[in-house]
Amino acid sequence: MATSTMSKILIIYTGGTVGMIYDDKTKALRPIGFNEIRNNLPELYRMGIDFYVYAFNPPIDSSDMQPEIWVELASIIEDRYDRYDGFVILHGSDTMAFTASALSFMLENLSKPVILTGSQLPIGKIRTDAKENIITAMEIACSRHNGTNISLVPEVCIYFDFSLFRGNRSKKYNAEKFEAFYTMNYPQLAEAGIDIKFKHQFILPPPTQPLKVHKELETNITVLKLFPGISRRAVEATLSVSGLKGVIMETFGSGNTNTQPWFIESIKKVIDNGALVVDITQCDGGSVELGKYETSQHLVEIGVVSGHDMTFEAAVTKLMFVLGQGLSPAEARKLIEAPLRGELTPIEVY
Repeated sequence: MATSTMSKILIIYTGGTVGMIYDDKTKALRPIGFNEIRNNLPELYRMGIDFYVYAFNPPIDSSDMQPEIWVELASIIEDRYDRYDGFVILHGSDTMAFTASALSFMLENLSKPVILTGSQLPIGKIRTDAKENIITAMEIACSRHNGTNISLVPEVCIYFDFSLFRGNRSKKYNAEKFEAFYTMNYPQLAEAGIDIKFKHQFILPPPTQPLKVHKELETNITVLKLFPGISRRAVEATLSVSGLKGVIMETFGSGNTNTQPWFIESIKKVIDNGALVVDITQCDGGSVELGKYETSQHLVEIGVVSGHDMTFEAAVTKLMFVLGQGLSPAEARKLIEAPLRGELTPIEVY
């Protein structure tokens, strides 16, 4: 690994716990600006990195994250792409995996690192995890192959608690531990110890085409999460959204649902009305295998699309992305089931 002292990194500060302090008056955490973060992190000036800051004003709590902000983030990167070697996005952890997944689809042919990070404790706390997360994310963002300007990690990632993950494979699984994220269906891309050990065989290869930024996202989608005893009224209410374009259906095991006629008819009706229905498993690990069991054979017959081993976050944002491309139903189905940015593993390899 080589890190040049001339590397230029853009830090995009959106908000989140990393930039909060305790307010004595309200007895709650409130957001602060990036200058206060910088004051708590003097190590930034000792790293030999030429960094610049784009700060959202006011900072955004990650619970308020919206697709419009993903478009803004993609535009910020697009407009400054040729001026920087990498990008570090400071972001609240609660929706970080959604933002990382969305940006991975929106930034086609990405050749530079886009590293999202944050913290579980505010940067002003003595035991904060913010400092290590930010410093190492910065190092990763400017890491290149020896003797070249080729980035070691040309993709959207999350760095948290000594681990680098592919953004669209990541999931926040713990609200209390510093180890807040994992990727059940894909290995870590790097591990930070005394050295940062990159697992090059799992990192996406550099693209051969220039960056292409997609900014059209279709948000008229919904989620149908199954459980034993789900009623017909609940299913039909979920699927009755006016102008519905897509449905993420969280199913049991390897993609199974109940086989009651009313349920299959409800799903068929929404597909016949033009919506794309994507089947993902409720399990954190493993993959959907439509048709493996009789309980999912009916889904194949009516046109449900397999989400393979995508996370919920990746499935939601990929569906928004694909539906925003103005494709025919057949083209959209094909794109959902294809690995675009390393977000899924085709079933043939299982």
